[in-house]
Amino acid sequence: MASAEAIAKLETKAVAAEKLIELLRQQISQVKAAQASQGCGGGGDAYGQEIVKLREENSNLKSDVETWKAKLSAVEVANGKKIFCTPAAKSDEKPKEAKAEAAPIAANEKKEKKIKADKPEKSPKEKKEVKKEDDSPVDIGRLDLRVGHIRKASKHPDADSLYVEEIDLGEEKPRTVISGLVKFIPEEEMQDRMAIILCNLKPSKMRGIMSEAMVMCASTPEKVEIMAPPAGSKPGDLVQVDGYSRNPDAQLNPKKKIFEACAPDLKVNDTKQATYKGVLWTVNGQPVTSQTLVGVQIK
Repeated sequence: MASAEAIAKLETKAVAAEKLIELLRQQISQVKAAQASQGCGGGGDAYGQEIVKLREENSNLKSDVETWKAKLSAVEVANGKKIFCTPAAKSDEKPKEAKAEAAPIAANEKKEKKIKADKPEKSPKEKKEVKKEDDSPVDIGRLDLRVGHIRKASKHPDADSLYVEEIDLGEEKPRTVISGLVKFIPEEEMQDRMAIILCNLKPSKMRGIMSEAMVMCASTPEKVEIMAPPAGSKPGDLVQVDGYSRNPDAQLNPKKKIFEACAPDLKVNDTKQATYKGVLWTVNGQPVTSQTLVGVQIK
């Protein structure tokens, strides 16, 4: 087993050799600088020979250093010391860059995962309802038409042509509905009367007051009449149309224009009965009717 003195000697020689290499590099640089300052005159060959000589010495010293390093490593291994390979400076830079690039990517992925985790996932029931609405045919079955009781109505404080109505639909509390009926129906006739109400329109503000439904009326430019349910109907009773399964959306999506698609086929027939594509609207088996208008649109 080699002594500590031999190891120290080898280490000293290796360090000295490395210092000498550095000195030679400096000399080469000085020679190059001197050659550049003197131009390409007659002394250029001498300087060129000097550079070649220094490079040869540099190469020989490098070889000697590698030899001494190998001997030093062999001695250290013989003495039980573990040898670890140190990566070169160039190869060390790339992993750092890769690591630096990977860090923002990892951070972004982590952020995206957090956002996804924070976003509440729809319950199976909600997913099913959305799918059900998308798959349903666009017809009167998508409209939530019910019997309503207009308890009272008064003129809108900020609009002369609008009524503000309180309508009982058989729910926990009455709904507020805004209707443009002032020019067609006297205020006294709006009190305590039954009507047919479209209940699943998206609520919207009309002159500062939220309207939560729509009163269905037989309509012409000159005359408007509220559609009346059959006698004996109660608030919340459903409007049915034979051949069209009643499957109303929870709330009609204005972008899908479902009501607009159905509207051209909502008509009063020649016997004052409400129809959809010629089929009667009924409540408890009896027809919904107008008062006097026939052959007109229901709006």
